[in-house]
Amino acid sequence: MECETCAYYAYDEEFEEYYCTLNLDEDEYARLVQGQYKKCPYYRDGDEYKTVRHQN
Repeated sequence: MECETCAYYAYDEEFEEYYCTLNLDEDEYARLVQGQYKKCPYYRDGDEYKTVRHQN
């Protein structure tokens, strides 16, 4: 998975770990962690500057 570049991937300073900030129900989460998807259907590129670079 491409979690490291996903907009929903955040760092929790209290627990010192990264986590997915999406609010998934049990079934959605189970499908995601069981690897039923080749690519995460919830992935959103977290690169805010991608559009700007494309315009140049």
